[in-house]
Order: sequence, then C-alpha cells, then structure tokens
Amino acid sequence: MKLNELSKLPIKKDIESKTILKKTTSAHRALAELKGFVSGIPNENILINTLGLQEAKDSSAIENIITTHDDIFKTELNLDGFKSLNAKEVQNYISALKKGFSLISENKILTNNDIIQIQSELEKNNAGFRKVPGTALKNATTGEIVYTPPQDYDTILELTANLEQFINEETISDLDPLVKMGIIHYQFESIHPFYDGNGRTGRIINVLYLVMNDLLDLPILYLSRYIIKNKGQYYKLLQEVRETDNWGNWILYMLDAVEQISKETIVLIGKIKELIFEYKNLLRNNYKFYSQDLLNNLFKHPYTKIEFIEADLGVSRITASKYLNQLAKDGLLKKGKLGTGNYYINEKLIEILKH
Repeated sequence: MKLNELSKLPIKKDIESKTILKKTTSAHRALAELKGFVSGIPNENILINTLGLQEAKDSSAIENIITTHDDIFKTELNLDGFKSLNAKEVQNYISALKKGFSLISENKILTNNDIIQIQSELEKNNAGFRKVPGTALKNATTGEIVYTPPQDYDTILELTANLEQFINEETISDLDPLVKMGIIHYQFESIHPFYDGNGRTGRIINVLYLVMNDLLDLPILYLSRYIIKNKGQYYKLLQEVRETDNWGNWILYMLDAVEQISKETIVLIGKIKELIFEYKNLLRNNYKFYSQDLLNNLFKHPYTKIEFIEADLGVSRITASKYLNQLAKDGLLKKGKLGTGNYYINEKLIEILKH
C-alpha cells in the first residue's frame, strides 16, 4: 500500500447520522449511570487500582503481552523471588494511567508533552516522537504491510500539534464528545507517533478524554475489554477509515464500546460494593482493630502485605503482621509466601475481577 495521506482535523464530512446520534444518546445514558454509580465507593484508589489492572491486562493483551491476575498482583508486591516481564509491563500501564490522570486533573487539558510523559511511563524510555523513518503496521499473520504512518518527523510534529488542538479547543468542532473521542483515537493511532506503545497510549487517552469532558470523575471506563472481544473488527474498521473514509462504522463501534463497557462496569462495581459492605460488617463486628483504612487497603490491594498495612494504617510491623495473620487465620484472607516475604490475598475480590 502507498503512503496514506493523513488529513488534519477536524474532518470535512458530516458524520453524525441519525444512527450515530441515536447510539450517542444511549452511550451517554450508560456512561452517566456509571458516573453516578461510582460515588458509593469509599476510596477512589480502590477502583483505579482494581479496574485499572483489568484494563492494563486487557490493553496489553491486545498487543500480545499476556499475563495473569496472579502475576500482576505479585509484581505489585515487589517481593524477592518473583519476576515477570509481562506483568511488569502491565504494572507500567497502571503507572502511566495514573500519571495521565494526575496530569489532566488540575487543568482538564491534555498536551503533547503530557502524552509523551504517559508513553515514557509506559515504555520506561525517553524516546519521544519518532524521528527515524521505517515504521510500518503489518498483518500479524501474513507480515504484509497494511498501513504506513507518516514517516517524516516534521509531519509527525505538525499532525500531533493539530491533534492536540482538536483535543483541547472545543471551538474547533461541535461534534459530540463521544464522537470526538472516536476521531481522536483513530487520528492518534494513524499518526502512530511513537516507536512503541501507541496502542496502549491511545487507549489511555480515550478514558482521560472522558474525564476531561466531565463524563467521568475517575478514569475507570476501560474499552480494551470490548476491543479484545472484537479485535478483528477494531483493526478492520480503523483500516476502512484510512482506505475508504468510512467513518460511520468506526464511530458506531466506539460508541457501542462505551455503552457496553459502561454497563459491564456498573455490574462489576456493584459486586465490589457488595463485597466491601460484607467485609465492613465482618471486620467491624468481630475485630477491635477494624478501621476504614484497613478496609480500604484490603480492596485497594487485592494482594496486600505487611508493608502496605504499615504505611496505610500507620502501625508497627509487628502490629500489621498480627492483623493480617488473624484475618488469614479466620479465612478473610489467604496467606501466601514468596521468597522470604508473606502476602495476603482477598480471594473473593480476585474472583470478582476474574469474571
């Protein structure tokens, strides 16, 4: 395929058909319900950590970085005797997501410097935008080149500057924010500005854009679960926009992702809420050492350890160990050993996250 000429934004054609507008309405309804539902969780880090790990796992899997919940949570513990490169990459995704959320929280803008910082946190390098030509997107099965993104550094800078403007300046386009999100994702993936991490960075941008537009308070709508289930369609529809300017099906795909994952996330958070309530009653009624900080810890860290309890509760190592061992003895946690260190699993929470 010859080099595709990537146009600047905004796009010239009217893409908000009746079908798209109808789908936009239902996607907004589901997203608004999710935003409201989140308010009952006592600590925002519970959702950012647990749902963020789900997204990190799925988003990485799209790039064939495959790992397990067990490996991811063990990596977070940072105990001797356990190393998983794939799980470490997934943890880097969480760090990049949190970095992005922190960057946009104050001013509700997302600059190219912010995006470079997010990608740097993800890939643990400072390569920045591509300067050397030669990048091409290939069919994973056949090796055939399916798309050649812009090769010239100046062109990449020009297109990313235009994308930055489109993301942040509302006057450029009066399209619905969810439609804009679909356009932004397409444009970012098609510019493909980095040597590595474009897909994962682009998916982080999706959820940050929703927060920037006050459609969510926390970055907890993770579309990778939908993309994993419909991966072939994802790449096919991206390519259709490049080859035939068919925006309609791509935008509908992204709107359906928002709607479906909003609904699934509401169900998931509902189960987490129920379990938090169950543990709160058990702890409060049976343990003198119950505290909200302890409850938060057991859900913020599905695999916890003595050091986490020490830090969160401000207690000594001996006291933290006593609390955890008592909860493990009584079956609220499961105790494990890795190298010379112990860790404690909230098994009921893990079961919810696995499904």
